[in-house]
Amino acid sequence: MFESLSDKLSGIFDKLTRRGALSEADVNEALREIRRALLEADVALDVVRSFTDKVRDRAIGAGVIKSVTPGQMVVKIVNDVLIETLGQDAEPIDLVAAPPLAIMMVGLQGAGKTTTTAKIAKRLKERHGKRTLMASLDVKRPAAQEQLAVLGRQVEVDTLPIVPGQTPVQIAKRAMEAARLQGYDVVLLDTAGRTHIDEPLMAEMAEIKTFSKPHEILLVADALTGQDAVNLAQNFDERVGLTGIVLTRMDGDGRGGAALSMRYVTGKPIKLIGVGEKMDALDEFSPTRIANRILGMGDIVALVEKAAQAIDAEQARKAAERMAKGKFDLQDLCDQLAQVEKIGGLGGIMGLLPGVAKMKDQIAASGFDDKMVRRQRAIILSMTPKERRNPDLMKASRKKRIAAGSGVKVEEVNKLLKQHRQMADLMKSFGAGKRGGGMMGKAAQMMGLGPGMQMPSQEELQQLQAKLGAPQPKGPPGGIPAAAPPDLLAKPSLPGLGGGLLSGLNPFGKKK
Repeated sequence: MFESLSDKLSGIFDKLTRRGALSEADVNEALREIRRALLEADVALDVVRSFTDKVRDRAIGAGVIKSVTPGQMVVKIVNDVLIETLGQDAEPIDLVAAPPLAIMMVGLQGAGKTTTTAKIAKRLKERHGKRTLMASLDVKRPAAQEQLAVLGRQVEVDTLPIVPGQTPVQIAKRAMEAARLQGYDVVLLDTAGRTHIDEPLMAEMAEIKTFSKPHEILLVADALTGQDAVNLAQNFDERVGLTGIVLTRMDGDGRGGAALSMRYVTGKPIKLIGVGEKMDALDEFSPTRIANRILGMGDIVALVEKAAQAIDAEQARKAAERMAKGKFDLQDLCDQLAQVEKIGGLGGIMGLLPGVAKMKDQIAASGFDDKMVRRQRAIILSMTPKERRNPDLMKASRKKRIAAGSGVKVEEVNKLLKQHRQMADLMKSFGAGKRGGGMMGKAAQMMGLGPGMQMPSQEELQQLQAKLGAPQPKGPPGGIPAAAPPDLLAKPSLPGLGGGLLSGLNPFGKKK
């Protein structure tokens, strides 16, 4: 997400922050490059002009030019203007209304409207405890109603029974009546889409709106369409009046033009973003956190949220206790790898960690990817439970059997065993006799595995990185500290990623 734009902006900011002092000409040159980067990211021209004008007005002043770190001040100004452009504050779906509350989903065909409807229903049920009814009003597309029914069974949310021959307005009336009689809190109305905007489509939307009186009208738009998504939002808003936007396929959008333009051009908030195909791959749109991602500062809050949802707290607690005692066998390693996959894989985790974007070339060259994780899990799962708990049992004949069972060479089994020994030694050196203490204890606490949530100091992190032999990132562009927000640090312990894998794995293939 935003990889292309983030890379270009990071390069611009690196040039700025390397200079001890900045002149007005330096700032103007940087702004020209920022302007070009935004245009290449398919950001609307009006948005680019407004953005660069705001940055110029704030950056060209005695306070910035004469400050101790002028380059970092410019980066901070860009960050602030980015947040303003994206909408300043997060605006989630408004659920404050008398039930049954109707949410009308609109958009063109192929944007992911039906799938997004099911994702929202799942989110409302699990996160907000809302009893939700889904209804498909799409009588044009073949099997559209059956598709929503299948997704409803998948996410365990009720769907309105299909009655052949009814019009979209009749289906909407029946859905609202069923919701009132059966005590549903929310009704999601999945309307029909077209391959293009036309008058019959808009007339149908307006008629459904009149009869259902929706509390929210959400436009589902494909982020990959860039400028077209912005034009689409304007057209729908003029005819039916939008209350918010859901951008799908954000995980495949390396540019970010739609996200940066939508709020400014339409004045409507982006409420949710689709970040994958799975039913839980839907995130709230937070301007501050998205701006951080664009500027390469990561999104620790999103990482902890994903960990809290995906990982069993009791399992995490037991793992923490074992690691605190210096115990770490192959079953523990397998569990850690499974946790990484649940959270979204190494790619998803790396994208949320501050400063990691600058090391992506080294990471790619090392072969440290999701395929490696799956391959290592396959090797461990080919072992017997006894072998996983006691790696010392591994002799040549056992290794051959495990390699054949997992479809790899014996050399890869040996490599995994060696890596595990290094990790187990690290656990002992940091954890033995120091439960909750030392760098390992703080790392575990930071990931939610320990008795508290305490971030290790920068010095301790550097010491840990040096111990692992991993290259030390310079941090976000401009040297802005990538500290976790105060409210995150104040939260109680959350189930996390597992200190074992992330603190013991040597991803760059260097020897300790």
